[in-house]
Amino acid sequence: MFQPKTQVTLVEGSTFCVSGTNGDITPYHSDGLFVHDTRVLSMWQLRVDGAEVEPLSHIPAEPFEARFIGRLPARPGNIEPTLIVERHRMVGKGLREDITIHNHGQEPAGLDVALHVEADFADLFEVKGRRPPRALDVENLADPAGLTLALRSGDAGERSLRVAARGARTVPGALLFQVVVPAGGAWHTTVEARPSVDGSELARAFPLETPLEEAEPARRMRDWRDQVADISVDNTVLSLSLETSLRDLGALRISDPAHPEDDVVAAGAPWFMALFGRDSLLTSAMLMPFAPMLAMGTLRTLARLQGRQENPMSEEQPGRILHEVRLGTDASLALGGERVYYGSVDSTPLFVTLVGMALRWGIPHHDLAELKPAVDAAVEWLSRYGDLDGDGFVEYRRSSDRGLLNQGWKDSGDSMVHRDGRLAAPPIALAEVQGYAYSALLAAADLEEVLSGNRPAADDLRARAARLKDRFHEAFWMPDEGFYALALDADKEPLRVVTSNIGHCLWSGIVPDDTAGRVAERLLAPDMFTGFGIRTLSSHAKRFNPVSYHNGSVWPHDTMLGASGMARYGHRDAAMTVVEGLLDALEAFRGRLPELFCGFDRAHQPAPVPYPTSCSPQAWAAAVPFEMLRTSLGLEVDVVRGTCHAEPTPNVIGAVKLTELAVGRDLVNVRTDTGRCAIEGLPDEVDAVVRKAS
Repeated sequence: MFQPKTQVTLVEGSTFCVSGTNGDITPYHSDGLFVHDTRVLSMWQLRVDGAEVEPLSHIPAEPFEARFIGRLPARPGNIEPTLIVERHRMVGKGLREDITIHNHGQEPAGLDVALHVEADFADLFEVKGRRPPRALDVENLADPAGLTLALRSGDAGERSLRVAARGARTVPGALLFQVVVPAGGAWHTTVEARPSVDGSELARAFPLETPLEEAEPARRMRDWRDQVADISVDNTVLSLSLETSLRDLGALRISDPAHPEDDVVAAGAPWFMALFGRDSLLTSAMLMPFAPMLAMGTLRTLARLQGRQENPMSEEQPGRILHEVRLGTDASLALGGERVYYGSVDSTPLFVTLVGMALRWGIPHHDLAELKPAVDAAVEWLSRYGDLDGDGFVEYRRSSDRGLLNQGWKDSGDSMVHRDGRLAAPPIALAEVQGYAYSALLAAADLEEVLSGNRPAADDLRARAARLKDRFHEAFWMPDEGFYALALDADKEPLRVVTSNIGHCLWSGIVPDDTAGRVAERLLAPDMFTGFGIRTLSSHAKRFNPVSYHNGSVWPHDTMLGASGMARYGHRDAAMTVVEGLLDALEAFRGRLPELFCGFDRAHQPAPVPYPTSCSPQAWAAAVPFEMLRTSLGLEVDVVRGTCHAEPTPNVIGAVKLTELAVGRDLVNVRTDTGRCAIEGLPDEVDAVVRKAS
């Protein structure tokens, strides 16, 4: 259906490797092995008798490993090639590659095997932006123990890489082997590339003396699977995608070495293998019913890094939740010129929203009490720093030209536009951010009442939320469209364009009940719904472009949040229309949704068209199948109010079985099909509310 991929990406935590389909890492491309946002391998090329390996196939296994199968040119006197090369690559805090050459010929093959190695230690932003890497002083040393490539400059400290293989002869830039492969036999070697940061060599992820199934990445993946509820789904497309997403999210997990117990997910491969506040929070929200400990790891990590002071370069402010963390060799290339950048308008209210969701799903109070100071600081940020002009809305405006111009999830420079195509002037109040702030205030109220017993403070927060909801409708509603404006600009002029952002407003609950139906209907109109997903911008808009990043493309997470919002207001048929479109997209993408795809209409393009630089795997896209399942089940838990809702599944989903779903300290089982639904094991204080099939 699609053109074959020309690159293969392997991921394990914050380490990732991008190569060609034959396994080679080619200089001057975006290929490489990246550790701590630094390219520690810029060349890794296997040559046999000077010849490149012709790719036949690459076979993925876990996200951190793959086998590359290729062949070499025909030997002298042979009509067809008889030498097959297999490269089994494993990535994790470095790289291990098991190389095997099989000889299917009738006589022994004498071979000169060379592995050419270079490291430029380029910062990830240099590679991503295809900028010429800085001319760094890199030593390339060879000794009997292997190759050492070392950078002893840069503000990230000392970086180096050691490459070694038994039986290799080393020269600067290469490992050399001279071998004879017997007829019908094979030759094998293992090569290890081990990075060092600040003079300390990172632990080997795949030690030679340890069986692969006992290596740290394999054990981490098993532990991750053990944490997640067991899911069985009749729909084969959704079933495959859930398993694929489970693997991808497991591989995208990263943690602070000082707090290894707290996993978070990196935003996506290859260029966003770092902690992003917004991405990790929305991913955790969609995974909450199935993997609540991921949410807790995310919340604890973000609380530790919460803003403490005012810094206009990094846009840090007291109470603010970060946008991203970077660890590359040149901090000046990162946003704000700092390792931690805070320029996000939505991470802070989403943080509070997720804590509230954890409360409703029964996370123990003592765990949430540890987060209460961070919640209080975040709520204070909403009014003190988030509301720039005192009008009651949360706005953004960057504090220097080193920061992001737009600080919502649509952060490209041309995403905030008026109906006539004019770019909006900041400060900008985004519609969906008002929704996030609304849900944050309600969550903070629940936390205040349950954890502190302070009913007056809780009532005050709920009153603030109600005022925000009323003012939002007054300021953002567009009667002619039956829809809400994208944002308000510096002059409080609405950006009167139809966008997917308003689906997030349904998700947060800020839309009044009597207008939710019109909003859902508008999101499904032909100019918005492609048949596979909801466009980020209406095809009627002046700046619509189906192959743009944010002005007409389809983002699966964005689409699914809109569908979840429809279901929240009882518009289940509309929500399932969107779910069915995403199921078809999942089938086309073979079970793995990309970060985004192009916004062409299904009537003209019967398959979704990939966006050329889309991340895959990507965290919140990988979370979408789980949210599709939750929405299809109508599954909602609120331990605070003592309810658990579920309902029979639509025909397109079929029977579903959830086993060991965590609700507080209890493990709950849910069985449902198109005619019935049963919930077992709920805590005594929670009542099951099972809706009948419609």
